[in-house]
Amino acid sequence: MDSILINGQWQETQAERKFQAIDPRSSKHTGDSYPVSGWNDCDSALEAAKNAALELEEVPSSKIADFLECYAKNLELNAEEICNMASLETGLPLQPRLLDVEMPRTTNQLRQAAQASRQDCWRNVVHDEDRNIHSGLGPIGPVLIFGPNNFPLAFNAISGGDFASAIAAGNPVIAKAHPSQPGTSHLLAKQAAAALHETGLPAGMVQMIFDTEPANGLRMVADERLGAVAFTGSRPGGMALKNEADRVGKPIYLEMSSVNPVFLLGSALKRNGDMIDEASGSCLLGAGQFCTCPNLIVVQAGADADTFLNGMTQAFESKPAGTLLSRGVLQSMEKSVKRLREAGVKVMAGGEPVDGDAVQFSNTLLHSSADNFLANPGECQTEAFGPCTLIVTCQDSDQMLQVASSIEGSLTAVVYGEPNDELTGPLTRALRRIAGRVLHNQMPTGVAVSPAMNHGGPFPATGHPGFTAVGIPASMKRFAKLDCYENVSQDFLPAYLQTSSTTE
Repeated sequence: MDSILINGQWQETQAERKFQAIDPRSSKHTGDSYPVSGWNDCDSALEAAKNAALELEEVPSSKIADFLECYAKNLELNAEEICNMASLETGLPLQPRLLDVEMPRTTNQLRQAAQASRQDCWRNVVHDEDRNIHSGLGPIGPVLIFGPNNFPLAFNAISGGDFASAIAAGNPVIAKAHPSQPGTSHLLAKQAAAALHETGLPAGMVQMIFDTEPANGLRMVADERLGAVAFTGSRPGGMALKNEADRVGKPIYLEMSSVNPVFLLGSALKRNGDMIDEASGSCLLGAGQFCTCPNLIVVQAGADADTFLNGMTQAFESKPAGTLLSRGVLQSMEKSVKRLREAGVKVMAGGEPVDGDAVQFSNTLLHSSADNFLANPGECQTEAFGPCTLIVTCQDSDQMLQVASSIEGSLTAVVYGEPNDELTGPLTRALRRIAGRVLHNQMPTGVAVSPAMNHGGPFPATGHPGFTAVGIPASMKRFAKLDCYENVSQDFLPAYLQTSSTTE
């Protein structure tokens, strides 16, 4: 594969090198080689996106909705081919994970975005007729999206939630594919390009490069032709992009690391058998490679807590190790577990890579006293993306609240207990301050694609606590600019303001 999607065409690139994806189940190359783009490719994509943004100002929202719906239809018609490739490149099961769950979620997101675009309900239109002032949310300009490795369809830079939201808000997208999934991204981009041609939208509205050197990625982030950036991935990668975006004042929306704490109160621990099954199942789902995986469980010392810890240890040891998404994930896990050990936590199960051709790390359960956790809160919350969970044992209720107050910003936080438990209320209030989504008596790994959903949270879970990456139309507002028109003739107002002002 020697071409990339630029300005509506698969154009040859003069990349100096290529790369191949690896099947993590066998550590063998999956087949085709893909180009690592130089700056000329990046520059061409930025210029085409800038021109497309100008053209899109004259395109009605309904036509953008047509594209999103056409794209969703194309994905469904080619679902088996796409999901087979995604399974090959990630090790994720074809069924039910990819074909029956993630693909429908992806097309559902696209259709929800189309509906929001068609209705213009997200724009927060305000009219002051007496002063002839009209305001509302309009597109921010070209959006550069960096996709993650753990959801090859639903979060892919060329098909996922960021993509759907940015397009629905009227912006061109430049997708930077994840290098672990070039074949999947290629198949998705083919269907996006087909939908673009079918609906007659500007050629530069959807573009994709497979990979580029980090320096070029930073240069793109800082480029004045770009309106905003979206990133899902590790904290080091996200912070490098954030520092560059902040340097030039560019909006950037990040989803990074999150420990997703779960507090188990006494009433929950008394049903230990069910609690162990529920907790271990959530921790190890997808080999722990969910951004909402519970990496931290907090309990209060006692016989029930001891039984829970022993039961979790047995569960982690008895369940087979899952396949990790890439060797990069494996190497990161090794470094993270080493750092956690150095922070004084005890390894109860696992802690080492699994020998063999498959990319695997043993199911790893760690334990720490609350005293040690509170003495080393940063180190004990080291990002460990994979099958790794830390259980912290507190001596009393006050110490549980101290632990809750020392937790970094997270996507989710959970309290298991009864409404009349003395800590249910205080913990709920404390966790609300450190998490984007608070749950009762339910593990956090599922993220519903609902307008009410918040998949965000305080730093370092994300770069900004006021926005969500899941939940349309709220997620669209990340890629919008507040426009205001004063004493401007109706003929020169954007269509969404003309329509609204004449009906009020």
